[in-house]
Amino acid sequence: MIRAAVVGVGFMGWIHALAYRRSEAAEMAGFASRSATKRAGDWRGIQGNFGPPGEQFDVSDMIVREDLDGLLADDSIDLIDICLPPHLHVDAVLAALAAGKHVLCEKPLALTASEAERLTSEAAPGQLMVGHILPLMPEFALLARLKADGRLGRVVSGRFQRTIGPPDWIPDFYDLSRVGGPLLDLQVHDAHLIRLLFGMPSAVHTASHDRDGVPKRYETVLDYDDAVVSIGGGVIDSPARPFTHGYEVSFEQATVRFEFAAYSDGTTDSISPVILHNDGRIERPELGGGDPIDAFTTEVDLAASVVGGAPLPPVLDPQIATDALKICEMQMRK
Repeated sequence: MIRAAVVGVGFMGWIHALAYRRSEAAEMAGFASRSATKRAGDWRGIQGNFGPPGEQFDVSDMIVREDLDGLLADDSIDLIDICLPPHLHVDAVLAALAAGKHVLCEKPLALTASEAERLTSEAAPGQLMVGHILPLMPEFALLARLKADGRLGRVVSGRFQRTIGPPDWIPDFYDLSRVGGPLLDLQVHDAHLIRLLFGMPSAVHTASHDRDGVPKRYETVLDYDDAVVSIGGGVIDSPARPFTHGYEVSFEQATVRFEFAAYSDGTTDSISPVILHNDGRIERPELGGGDPIDAFTTEVDLAASVVGGAPLPPVLDPQIATDALKICEMQMRK
């Protein structure tokens, strides 16, 4: 079992803790938090937009520290799992790399592509991994499988969307030095998936409504020689629909469609993934139970395999994560 330590006990740190509970390849051996309450095991104040709320956590057998340095000094820890706010990623990653630890860093790797390039260059091969979860979620992993197995031919077009209601719980959401707005916080997921499916675009064309110079709501067309690709999304002013995402992706022999929306009254709308074959057949693939924690368990299992010497999978590759940031920066330049 790979021994991991989580840095940052907020919502994402809690989700990662749940993933380690289910993993058969990695265990959460410790964590660091500035909160004395959380260091004592009381995580009941944690609440997010999916998964169960935090709970009383048994920390009696864990390495519990106030900061990252306390974890880096422990030779028994193989992997540092960084779940800090985005503006703290760079310093934490650099410190963990310098200590010789393997690192799994939540997305985005950094708030600029140049900082992400620096981190990637500092890491030994396979030492740094980035947690872009979208390609591991069943509805999106389907696209990666279809591209990999080639049974529908080449992927030729894609339209992606990701929209939220007002992010009032994040006061510095539009601050490029701390969170980065909807492009870097939200749409970087789709930029990463697009990079995996289509490669890097030669240019982008974006129309947006901005807030303090930061794109708030946008539509983007990305230039490819052999594909038609667009992204839309951002923030709407109504809290009635706090979250929506989806896609329509065409291969040479079929089009795949998916959409999900959550509403503030607790209801949802969805179009489960459906494959619309060019011969008129409709295929509804079976994707499993749909528990979002399962995707994070897959993520930590993949990270553990890399620590154990396996090749770095593209989904965790820091260079591809850096390319996703480059796409977002291209959008900001319009």
